[in-house]
Amino acid sequence: MAYQAKIGLRASYGVPRLLPETDSTYLSYVDFRSEFGEQKLIYVLGVDKDPLEDIGLFTSWQKLGEEINKISGVDTVLSVANNLPSVVKDTALKKFDFSPIISKTELPKTAAELTEYAEAVYNLPFYKNRLYNDTSGSSLMFVTIDSDLFLSNKRSEMIVPIFEQVEIFEKDTELKVHLTGLPYIRTVMRDMVQSETLLFIILAFLVTTLVLFLFFRTKNPVFASLTVVLIGVVWSLGSLPLFGYEVNVITSLIPPLIIVIAVPNCIYLINKYHSEYKSSQDKEASLIKMIKKIGSATLLTNLTTAMGFFTFVFTESTILKEFGIVAAFNVICLFIISIVTIPIILSYVKPPTDRHLKHLDHSWVQAIIDLLVRTVSSYRKFVYLITVVIVIIGVIGISMIETTGNMTDDLPENHKVIDDLKWAENQFKGVMPFEVVVDTRKKNYVKKDHILKKIDQLQSALIKRKEFSAPLSVVEGMKFIKQAFYNGDPKKYDLISKREKVFFNSYLNDNNMIDSNWLYSYVDTNWQRARINFNIKDIGTKEMDKLLVDIQSDVDSIFSPRKYDVAFTGPSLVFLKGTTYLSMNLFISLGIAIGAVALLMALLFRSLRMIFISLITNFLPLILTAAAMGFFEVPIKPSTILVFSIAFGISVDDTIHFLAKYRQELKATGHMGMAVLTSLKETGVSMMYTSFILFFGFSVFISSDFGGAQSLGFLVSFTLLVAMLANLFILPSFLLSQHKSDKKKTHKNRKVPVNAKN
Repeated sequence: MAYQAKIGLRASYGVPRLLPETDSTYLSYVDFRSEFGEQKLIYVLGVDKDPLEDIGLFTSWQKLGEEINKISGVDTVLSVANNLPSVVKDTALKKFDFSPIISKTELPKTAAELTEYAEAVYNLPFYKNRLYNDTSGSSLMFVTIDSDLFLSNKRSEMIVPIFEQVEIFEKDTELKVHLTGLPYIRTVMRDMVQSETLLFIILAFLVTTLVLFLFFRTKNPVFASLTVVLIGVVWSLGSLPLFGYEVNVITSLIPPLIIVIAVPNCIYLINKYHSEYKSSQDKEASLIKMIKKIGSATLLTNLTTAMGFFTFVFTESTILKEFGIVAAFNVICLFIISIVTIPIILSYVKPPTDRHLKHLDHSWVQAIIDLLVRTVSSYRKFVYLITVVIVIIGVIGISMIETTGNMTDDLPENHKVIDDLKWAENQFKGVMPFEVVVDTRKKNYVKKDHILKKIDQLQSALIKRKEFSAPLSVVEGMKFIKQAFYNGDPKKYDLISKREKVFFNSYLNDNNMIDSNWLYSYVDTNWQRARINFNIKDIGTKEMDKLLVDIQSDVDSIFSPRKYDVAFTGPSLVFLKGTTYLSMNLFISLGIAIGAVALLMALLFRSLRMIFISLITNFLPLILTAAAMGFFEVPIKPSTILVFSIAFGISVDDTIHFLAKYRQELKATGHMGMAVLTSLKETGVSMMYTSFILFFGFSVFISSDFGGAQSLGFLVSFTLLVAMLANLFILPSFLLSQHKSDKKKTHKNRKVPVNAKN
């Protein structure tokens, strides 16, 4: 497995596909890409000062663009100082073509030359609010990069030099460069995932080591536990390439999860070994009893945890399927590693001495156990009252939960990516691609004047909204063409009228336009479908759903649904739809996990009451966690909804350990009440130890820079702490109440014989 990890472990560079292949939104986007080509990967660089007003800044801005353009993997660079084209009219060949506004050898060298050049740029309305903000003076540079190189492990050879050139520019000009764009955001988040994976592994390992030493106060149990942990981590890293998967924002959580999940296995086994050895002083017999009595319960707990993860396979989301398969596989492997490694190591080391067994008799532990016994024996009504209060609080909190999700919602608010994105949104209304495709249902209809006017009308309606930037479309191309026909007159930047069309016919034949790649990215080959490309703000799923409803009315008023088909698509829309889909399916996976645990309980105890008791005990922590999300305004999104399935799969482990011990004691004594209290005394210590380790283990995720990982750490830790209390107080209370109820029924059903008086 170590070899597999070394040669095959790869970080994911692409956007994870959240939607299934059969989803209509995904199919629409696939159709869009096949018709109009793949989305270009563009890094967006921006400055607050206008290079067209300062010759020194203009020269530095132009030099930055040239240096970036030399980097291998960079296709094109476009800015007011680099490669800025204009449309020109070729009267000889009767066609339009692109030509630089000014050649590289004629770039402005003086303030007077810059003023003349700036006037030429400002006279091209096409670039207004696309490359520069005419109000604030801020300016953009677009760097188009090679998609194949970007999606490979050699991307750093292209990206790092870009960052280096930006740093040189910032040092020379003392100006901040704002970096943004979807590929840039993906780059930063991927690098953060890669670095945090190692950080989480180290922190989880250190935390569990520290807590194990605090509990056992001796090296042998800690050494045995850490051996299991290390093997488990190596297997988790090796299993990813073994299954052909890459490390992404979700699968990066598996190694630290394995560390945290492995330790409870070790604690239950070692505690049982120590307790058996304390009474028998026979090492071999104690190891055999440890395997016999705890092995089956450990197998069941690992099975339930694995089932909790495996239910993600039913979500039809590739990223969650991969997570579910690898996590479930590794949890089952953990059982095998634990049940083999722990006995082997303990068989070779010296038997524990009285000093090593002191952890079984800590005064604070015994005090807590005594409190538990008194509470569940004499104050069950108080326990039930607290339970009812928790449910009421939970219902109130759940009603306050919101569902949302956007491209950057897991980054901290003060992160540079967020700051630069907000800058771009304030200056240019966003950088996230949003596509509108108009299908006229008839060939060559996009050329019709009334269709072009409708597209222009729709564009005008949408850019009035704060979310949409200036669009790119066949309409904007036609306006640029008309301006060129009239020798660059900016007042002529408009659609060609019917009266003017006769003068343009010889310039606008299909060969001139399509063969020259004119407008090819914005119309299909039949001129039946037209694409309108907007950039949009990074809004959440809730806001996006509302926006789509609002703009649909604009679309329907312009393009009647009876005559035209208008579709919305693009990477940002696909991602946001994917987050909504993911949230819905995660609830389904949680339901499947609950059903699987209920089935397992039915096979174990063959009692509906036991199924009900175990599920209610583990529902309460989830309810209280959902309430905490509502009260603390933590929205439901893919990274937080993951909490429920993970927490349920782990928290039910304590329930199984308790009930397995209860079943053993019930068979041995035949007395339900005694079996409950004995189980509480014997498993309570291990339940507390494991819960504390899980609590501190998951707390390492709070150190993450990702909001989703922080929420995962906080919420799972909170859930497991509540689950421990539920299993220590509520579960035995339910069982004792059931015992009392059964006794009453038995007593009531006894009948006095007719001749008893005689």
